[in-house]
Amino acid sequence: MKQELREAAVTAVAVALGGVLLGVLWWWLAPRVPLVGDVVGGNWAVYLEDSEGEQGIGVDGTFTLLALAFGAVSALVVFLVRRRGGVPLVVALAVGGLLGSVLAWRLGVWLGPAEDVIAQAKSVGEGVTFDAPLELGAKGALLAWPFAGLVLHLGLTALFGPRDPEQFAPRVGA
Repeated sequence: MKQELREAAVTAVAVALGGVLLGVLWWWLAPRVPLVGDVVGGNWAVYLEDSEGEQGIGVDGTFTLLALAFGAVSALVVFLVRRRGGVPLVVALAVGGLLGSVLAWRLGVWLGPAEDVIAQAKSVGEGVTFDAPLELGAKGALLAWPFAGLVLHLGLTALFGPRDPEQFAPRVGA
């Protein structure tokens, strides 16, 4: 049992560290949401440049699709490294995926444009377009990595995992 827990801890940390790569990819691939600053009555106001734009949804969709891919890859790697499975390993895969998603989210926000949009609008000037901070509006996207990892790992274990030996009941009267 100690060996399984040790392997599970290593798995959780390794999977969670994949969140750094996810965060950088999200920051790099996510569409930018254009904003415009304007002075209204002596105060700064910030508006979407295109009020019907879908970039905000694209930011969430990019994170979700990348997280699903990371869940699939992490499940495949964990399965290939340790085919036996086990409850601690599966829990580690889920926990590592969730921690990796949170790490990726926070890293992407940190790498993205400044979060103070009023200061950013003042620095670029009135009527000039600038990028909105990188935000994850759909927090449920944080569950995409662990969910994909668990589903794929379950499928791989069911299809290609070791089988328990079948116990046949002795025949009576034969």
